[in-house]
Amino acid sequence: MKMDERLYTIPLRDAFNAPKTKRTKKAVKVVKDYLKKHTKVDDVKLDTKLNELLWEKGIRKPPRRVKVKVVEEDGGVFAYLVD
Repeated sequence: MKMDERLYTIPLRDAFNAPKTKRTKKAVKVVKDYLKKHTKVDDVKLDTKLNELLWEKGIRKPPRRVKVKVVEEDGGVFAYLVD
């Protein structure tokens, strides 16, 4: 599959079904699973700024949605935070 760069808005509503003390961990998993499904690639890496945004308010309060830019690199995909 040829992919240069794509933008996705990822809803993180499923993370709020997890217990309060595991929500941001679940949000990271939701982002990775969403990108695996939509890019059909198993190797998904998150940018440091995207990870920091998810963890900004701690483990209990992840954001409701995130906008990411996905770039294909070396057989995997790398997700960057959209500015």
